[in-house]
Amino acid sequence: MANDDPQTQAFDLVILGASGFTGKYVVREALKFLGTPNSPLKTLALAGRNSSKLAQSLAWAAAPSPPPPIPLISADVSDPSSLLALCRRTKLLLNCVGPFRVYGDPVVAACVEAGIDYLDISGEPEFMERMEAKYHEKAVKVGSLVVSACGFDSVPAEMGLMFNSRQWVSPAVPNRAEAYLSLESETRIVGNVGTYESAVLGVANAGQLQELRRSRPKRARPAIPGPPPPKGPLIEHQKSVGLWAIKLPSADAIVVRRTLATLTENPHGLQGVDETEEHIEKRKNFWSTVKPAHFGVKIGTKSLLGIMRLIVTGLFIGLFGQFAFGRSLLLKFPEIFSLGWFRKTGPTEEEVRSASFKMWFIGSGYSNGSLALQGGGKPDAEIITRISGPEIGYLTTPIILVQCALIVLGQRANLPKGGVYPPGIVFGPTDLQERLQENGISFEVISKKTLSR
Repeated sequence: MANDDPQTQAFDLVILGASGFTGKYVVREALKFLGTPNSPLKTLALAGRNSSKLAQSLAWAAAPSPPPPIPLISADVSDPSSLLALCRRTKLLLNCVGPFRVYGDPVVAACVEAGIDYLDISGEPEFMERMEAKYHEKAVKVGSLVVSACGFDSVPAEMGLMFNSRQWVSPAVPNRAEAYLSLESETRIVGNVGTYESAVLGVANAGQLQELRRSRPKRARPAIPGPPPPKGPLIEHQKSVGLWAIKLPSADAIVVRRTLATLTENPHGLQGVDETEEHIEKRKNFWSTVKPAHFGVKIGTKSLLGIMRLIVTGLFIGLFGQFAFGRSLLLKFPEIFSLGWFRKTGPTEEEVRSASFKMWFIGSGYSNGSLALQGGGKPDAEIITRISGPEIGYLTTPIILVQCALIVLGQRANLPKGGVYPPGIVFGPTDLQERLQENGISFEVISKKTLSR
């Protein structure tokens, strides 16, 4: 695997931030596919600030086997020259260094400058949209494909909405789909501290995000049959899935809207850089079955007590995240302000292994699109689908990121030449859903029924 002269080696893949909490799990997942039959991943390198920590991460990821001879490269997000040198030695870079609002821009800049492809696990809307505004045109020109949110944020939401949408067979059409996320554990749920930091920074950067959007041309809005859904109560008891739920202020709905806007502007999807006729037909057929819908995400628990805990945590982040001193407290003491849900040391291996998620998608719509204009436009049909899988931050996120990477490496001709995009519009017509199912993330149709109007 390692070249005698690592300074001249060209890698298929580099994982940046490989010694971080999530990074070491990404390394472990990538090693499963390194050099295996039919895998496009033949050469791999790990990059970060501290070589000894990278070595520890590699040893941990490879255990109980001895670590393979994978190059460890020194690179620092505060040193643009080291990032550019790194990017010039690889085809694809996976960025696990967050918070991305703080550390992500130099990495994207180096990838676009070098003309290579880039994936990350960011869940920060302001960062993602700023990268699109700043680098999209150049990325298109040089052939650099930049895709954020290639982890639990926001691939399950994107693929889940498309999976639910495709169950609405003409003349049936969806009007809205509400996702309900349930986190489960046999021991104790401990969240990814990067998710917590993203939420804190999301509050801090809300003003910049709105300012950025006002400065850019408005995106196309999809035509969705029927009226927009009502706001609904703050706390909802969703009997269909047995959960008490509140709105989840994650990136998911924003990322989905970006994909639907891009699809509205490109009804057949994005053209591949060197597609076969067969794939062109497949892409067009796939997108013809995806129908837009209003989309939102809620997080649920089986008890009202769990909901109150979520509300208190949200209040802390919403209030303290608006000013610098408050943010410093939130980031310094995550365990206190999240009521124990997040901690700087991260979860134990046992806590990771025992955790899982279920994400229900309750789609409401019309058995016939013409009914959207009748009787006040009240939906008369419901389709419930579900995605489920292992712990979200350290198991599901690496699975998704690595499968997206393998698609980029193995199916590059079928993907857009370059540009900054959300994951759904890029990976929707590929075999990503099948790959996820093969690696422990299931997609199921739970029920289809007609409602009384």
